Amino acid sequence: MRVALLTREYPPEVYGGAGVHVGFLVPHLRELVDVDVHCFGAPRSDATAHNPPHSLEQANAALTTLAVDLEMASAISTATLVHSHTWYANMGGHLGKLLHGIPHVVTAHSLEPRRPWKAEQLGGGYRISSWAERTAYEHADAVIAVSEGMRADVLDAYPALDPARVHVVRNGIDSDAYHPVTESDALTSRGIDPTKPIVAFVGRITRQKGLSHLVAAAHQIDPDAQIVLCAGAPDTPEIAEEIRQAVSELSQSRPGVFWIQKMLQPAEVRQILSHAAVFVCPSVYEPLGIVNLEAMACGTAVVASDVGGIPEVVVHGETGLLVHYDEHDLSTYRLQLAESINELITDPERAKRFGAAGRTRAELEFSWSAMAGQTVEVYRSVI
Repeated sequence: MRVALLTREYPPEVYGGAGVHVGFLVPHLRELVDVDVHCFGAPRSDATAHNPPHSLEQANAALTTLAVDLEMASAISTATLVHSHTWYANMGGHLGKLLHGIPHVVTAHSLEPRRPWKAEQLGGGYRISSWAERTAYEHADAVIAVSEGMRADVLDAYPALDPARVHVVRNGIDSDAYHPVTESDALTSRGIDPTKPIVAFVGRITRQKGLSHLVAAAHQIDPDAQIVLCAGAPDTPEIAEEIRQAVSELSQSRPGVFWIQKMLQPAEVRQILSHAAVFVCPSVYEPLGIVNLEAMACGTAVVASDVGGIPEVVVHGETGLLVHYDEHDLSTYRLQLAESINELITDPERAKRFGAAGRTRAELEFSWSAMAGQTVEVYRSVI
């Protein structure tokens, strides 16, 4: 079996959960089947990179994406199956299926109908991305959802899909790559005191990740705790400015606010997660949330929204605390977010127990080798 795996992100150009997923999944898949990776961006030794033509450099991002998809579809003639990740590559997979007469498997990392704020970033291109995703999903031979919650969302968003074609293969975590560490130079070099409580956030600046809710909640978080926001890659200049103002107001109202705006290396992320008393995931939409697994693998307690697949990862009262997210009552959500964080900051022994249980759960239930094996089973079901 020769699999053409299509993705926008692939190491070293990774900025989101889908890129992390693909980066860890591919090596394990290659132990089981032949895999040719096709990605966007700069040339690399273990994948074929594609880019839009110069004539579309100034075009809407959705159009440049489709141009890359055309390149990908043309390049996979030797594949026996095509597997696409995110809407950025879905149409490449769909066209490859039609052109070469091969099965198409889609992994659902997120859904355009569940992310209306993407219209802020793509403008009219959001209508194109939504069309591309719907077309690919409804014609795919199999759809892999990364959680049971995501499977339910897929079937709700695309009722024309036969439920038998929608499978669940959860995201995984490499517990050798993410583990507790004692080094602290990534913190001390930025003025963060590793001996004092740290409340950490790691994620992109996008509506989906709920950073604005955490910043608002932080006004009620114990002032002795340090707030470390590892947040970059804003979707739009507007949301970047919104967060800048909110963080500035927070910094004026309390000490110990640190905003790291660049994308950190994994070794730096490990240090921040390992030294955090609490990792916070205030997402308003999250199919699974690999970042929660990363925090758990580093032995850190998690406070997270109870949305999407997060409750399948974070066990309330065992590996962390879940906070009910209600878009119609944000003030209550933010208050409960702060209260849950304070609850763990003031009870460090409980937080440590949650962290230890999270590490064990990550190791035992979310290995990438198991996820790769389940993915290959889906491949075989459609060939």
